[in-house]
Amino acid sequence: MGLLDDRIVLVNGGSQGVGAAVARAAVREGAAVAVTGRRPGPGEALAAELTAAGGRAMFVRADLADAEQAKASVARVVEAHGRVDCLVNSAGLTSRGTLLDTTPELFDQHVAVNLKAPFFAMQAAVADMVRREAPGTVVNIITSSAHGGQPFLAPYVAAKAGLVGLTRNAAHAHRWDRIRINGLNIGWTATEGEDATQRTFHGAGDDWRERAAARLPMGRLGQPDEIADFVVLLLSDRSGVVTGSVIDWDQNVLGGLD
Repeated sequence: MGLLDDRIVLVNGGSQGVGAAVARAAVREGAAVAVTGRRPGPGEALAAELTAAGGRAMFVRADLADAEQAKASVARVVEAHGRVDCLVNSAGLTSRGTLLDTTPELFDQHVAVNLKAPFFAMQAAVADMVRREAPGTVVNIITSSAHGGQPFLAPYVAAKAGLVGLTRNAAHAHRWDRIRINGLNIGWTATEGEDATQRTFHGAGDDWRERAAARLPMGRLGQPDEIADFVVLLLSDRSGVVTGSVIDWDQNVLGGLD
């Protein structure tokens, strides 16, 4: 459909999982895409895959735990393409910690990746849009756990709940600049990162996806490509004037009781 024809899209944390799915969907819809990640192997492979399929894609190596590198990722895209039209913040740290056992170091790691990186990436991208007096869009990938979450997600929830507030604050601040900023609170999703998390922290075996799916209303986990299609819609003009919305993209209903 060409929803993102001639747009320049930066996907932070885009070398795997939901971010990689967003990059593929954005290229399919006509965008030139840049993806960031800490490891050059997966990022360069994804950029090569998209380029071989006829798209325009580049990889930018960045450790988003460093706010300066988060800002520099935007500068690198502007250097390469002259501008950035769309930003997707999809990086996420999901290591476990409760209120009682979380160390200051673990807390700071979560804030750095899940809140500080999106803040400064948005700062740089929005500054470019404002400088050019051009409209733009931002989508933050958040989590349904931002509503409260499990006890073992305390630092993750704290940081991601902050991103919910930041999304709304930034959207309000820049609505007159025609910059639309929205967020998705995604639920349990079948990604490479989730597979590693389940095996590392919960001793999960090869059948964890099937066991998890059996506990969910729709009988399956969320899929990255489905989320990616929704993100592309929010990045595109087809989502109209919507800004400041944080949408629950999940199969469980907040506040519903059995």
